[in-house]
Amino acid sequence: MKAAELIGIVKFDERGLVPVVTQDVTDNAVLMVAWANEEAIRNTFATAHATYWSRSRKELWVKGETSGHFQDVEDVLYDCDVDTLLYRVRQQGAACHTGERTCFYRSAWEGKEAK
Repeated sequence: MKAAELIGIVKFDERGLVPVVTQDVTDNAVLMVAWANEEAIRNTFATAHATYWSRSRKELWVKGETSGHFQDVEDVLYDCDVDTLLYRVRQQGAACHTGERTCFYRSAWEGKEAK
């Protein structure tokens, strides 16, 4: 599928964004969740580097451009409602801005909630 075809079917929100879950192809770890707009998707397909839309900076963000921790995209999947994307990547270095391998390095689960 080409970027234009995907963009044609994705259900973007009212801001023109779609959530992107990013997963490492080597071990299926969920690395992060970010947002993409049409331009970010086009850039991801053109460069094979995961590209997102920064809601705070209001600009495109190529993961690794500053840190050197690029995400080389190996596949882009979409969910059954076509309102969430999954980037399957080969992560170079840490994915999290804290230096952790994944943004999901903390657990809140301690088991069954006490009554």
